[in-house]
Amino acid sequence: MVNISITRMSSKGQVVIPQDMRKGMKEGEKILIIQGDGQLILKKASDVDENFKEDLEFARRTEEAWKEIEKGNFIEVDLENLEEEMAKW
Repeated sequence: MVNISITRMSSKGQVVIPQDMRKGMKEGEKILIIQGDGQLILKKASDVDENFKEDLEFARRTEEAWKEIEKGNFIEVDLENLEEEMAKW
C-alpha cells in the first residue's frame, strides 16, 4: 500500500518525515536521498544493498570523469596507438 503525506521544508532546509512514515526508523539513522527529474526519493541507507552502492560509486566516478572532459583534461588516441597508450595505464 502506498502512503502519501505532505510536509514542508524549513528555512534551514529541514524536512520533517511524518510520524506514521517513520515507523521502523531510529533517531540519527542515515537516509539516502536521490534527486532526478524533479523528484526526490528517500530510502533508509541501511536498506541499500551492495549492488546499489556499487552503482552509486560508478555514477559518481562517471560524473567526475565528465567534469574532467569538460575541462579539457583528456588525451586523444588513434587506433594505431591505443594498445600502446593502454599499456601505460
